[in-house]
Amino acid sequence: MTHLQAGLSSETTEKARLELNENPDTLHADIQQVRDMIVTRPDVGFLRTDDDFILRFLRARKFNQAETFRLLAQYFQFRQQNLDMFQSFKVDDPGIKRALMDGFPGVLETPDQHGRKILILFASNWDQSRNSFTDILRAILLSLEVLIENPELQINGFILIIDWSNFSFKQASKLTPNILKLAIEGLQDSFPARFGGIHFVNQPWYIHAMYTIIKPFLKDKTRKRIFLHGNNLNSLHQLILPECLPSEFGGTLPPYDMGIWARTLLGPDYNDETEYTLTYDALHVKENYGSGDKECADKLMKRSQSAVEPGTLRQVDMDNTAQPLLALD
Repeated sequence: MTHLQAGLSSETTEKARLELNENPDTLHADIQQVRDMIVTRPDVGFLRTDDDFILRFLRARKFNQAETFRLLAQYFQFRQQNLDMFQSFKVDDPGIKRALMDGFPGVLETPDQHGRKILILFASNWDQSRNSFTDILRAILLSLEVLIENPELQINGFILIIDWSNFSFKQASKLTPNILKLAIEGLQDSFPARFGGIHFVNQPWYIHAMYTIIKPFLKDKTRKRIFLHGNNLNSLHQLILPECLPSEFGGTLPPYDMGIWARTLLGPDYNDETEYTLTYDALHVKENYGSGDKECADKLMKRSQSAVEPGTLRQVDMDNTAQPLLALD
């Protein structure tokens, strides 16, 4: 094991080898091969090219060097093309701070049974007079920047749950094609995160309609990882065990505190005159949201993914199971 894998559990190291083709013997050579490609894109400003940084992109693309470099270039190109989004890209930027305080995103301390970090969004909390969609996207991207510093999450990845309860048609009308395209470019095409699933809960019919807008911009792999559950918590629990979920999603954990992630990011000593850099955020969150909280994952890895505790789920029609959005075709 090289210093680049320091801090990884033996289980995660083995997972990286089996699922991501990560080989400690060739790790430095793999990184250098990607770095050598930078000269082929003089139009892109590669502002960071250290080993740790490039490694997260290799993991996101399963050590395919060509795909890794494409993602690395897109990461910086997206930032060049959307300078306004990243001009004050820090937690105490007023727009980002408001979005974080309103729970965009929520981040659960407890991972799922596969060690994946769970992000949650309660869509109806979007007060459009208070938060622009761009600021919400900035808060999500900043949160991911902080979380991806954790090498365990570079390997295990993330899960996103969006609860569309009480999300009005008026709110949905603000999700224009340009806005949705921006979000897809920022999250799917330009960020080194592995998303194991995107779960829609309690979605109304117009969210189904929204899919027809975003479908052309989604990769096949992404489509197959988006699931529509409706009000069927049974199907959600077959993919994410109730022990890893708050009560809002039929889980056994307490209700989610909407401010917990914002308080974690801002830090205990935050005040209006303090400017926390991304480096500080990453180090601070490692202590609170790092690889140490593995109780759920350690306890549940041995259980079947489809195991369900009696009495914890709603009674539902067996035909009403989760479907990938691709099934809307």
